[in-house]
Amino acid sequence: MLLNTAGRQVLARLCGVGQDVLARALPAWGQQDAKLPNAPDAEPAAAWRIGGALAGPVAFGCRLCTVRRTGAADRVMRYAARWQRVCVRHGRWLLDADADQTPEHLDLRGVPEVIAAQRQWATVARRAVRAGAGPERVFALALAVVARWWEQALQWERETVWPRRLHQVAGGDAGGDLDRWRIVGRDAVLFPEVVAVADALLDPAMAELVWADSGAGRPRALPAEGMFCRRLGERLGRGWLGPLAATDHGGPLIAWMGSVIRLRRGAGGPPGYDNDPWWLRQEHQAATMAGRLRVLGKEKKAPGSGTMWRAAVPPEQRRLITSAIDSAEEQLLQLRGVQTGPTAEVARRLLRGLGHSAGLIENAWKRTAVAAVNGGVPLSEVAQWVGMPVEVLSQMLTAGRQDG
Repeated sequence: MLLNTAGRQVLARLCGVGQDVLARALPAWGQQDAKLPNAPDAEPAAAWRIGGALAGPVAFGCRLCTVRRTGAADRVMRYAARWQRVCVRHGRWLLDADADQTPEHLDLRGVPEVIAAQRQWATVARRAVRAGAGPERVFALALAVVARWWEQALQWERETVWPRRLHQVAGGDAGGDLDRWRIVGRDAVLFPEVVAVADALLDPAMAELVWADSGAGRPRALPAEGMFCRRLGERLGRGWLGPLAATDHGGPLIAWMGSVIRLRRGAGGPPGYDNDPWWLRQEHQAATMAGRLRVLGKEKKAPGSGTMWRAAVPPEQRRLITSAIDSAEEQLLQLRGVQTGPTAEVARRLLRGLGHSAGLIENAWKRTAVAAVNGGVPLSEVAQWVGMPVEVLSQMLTAGRQDG
């Protein structure tokens, strides 16, 4: 609840304490709202707002800390940013309190590197302040980068650290309910890498590597074996990660690199998101635990969704879908450099390139639709997702199978 000046005075009198005490106790105390009257003679007024939108995400408090302070093991909740979730004293990761799930915390005693990352974050946050970036923006970008890798990591045979951590925080074995544990345990398991990525992105020497990879004064496409991504993988203890990160076009890491390059070249235009390395697109933001659990619940209720994609779709078919998507993405990226020259020539190249990309995308969505239907998803749902009548989609997929 947001209060105007008169409202804060009334609440202070009702509570019998000073406004300075309430300012420490209530995160929304100093928040203002333009819709509330604040003239000297205004009546007390209040406005309801979503707490998480004003003060940040809500997490469970550590019950052991609560007992130590109050003598009662009550459930408590508090506003806590995602870099404030480790109770160092008791070795616990405090979970989001808005996800309608049972555990309040995860046991970190088997993963001391997560606790160590909490201490390291304080240093990274100070560097972010000195750089004028803001710790919350740096952390959000680093989390988006690593969370994107987390979704891809099921296909990384060389990734052994995250599975070990996940089993540890799940009490020894996450295999019985892997989908749910990958959601509940994600932020805790990834925390050391998130802090390491944030530290790397704030390092001027790493920005210099991005500039060198781009060709510096002689622009070129970012290479798959670039020095920046290779060094980033080494800092994370994963020397093999560099080429995977460098070829993840359309992700938040490549977007950050692009902003760094534009700033160095002075080609970013007026100040704005396009040349702000710490600006995070909405589609890149890491999904919350509550949102992902809701999606998981809907998927489990839907026919054919109980089977994991990797189990339902043959590897060959997955590779064909991925190849078509990658080819279309590469084709579209190439079109950025063909917008100079005579009007007719530029239009011809753009239209041909866009037509080729459209064909690749159509091929990818058809293959994906076939995989979904073969995996048990009702044809009516797939038709709704692609926005066409069931009969038309059925004919297209049947023709595609015959052509194949």
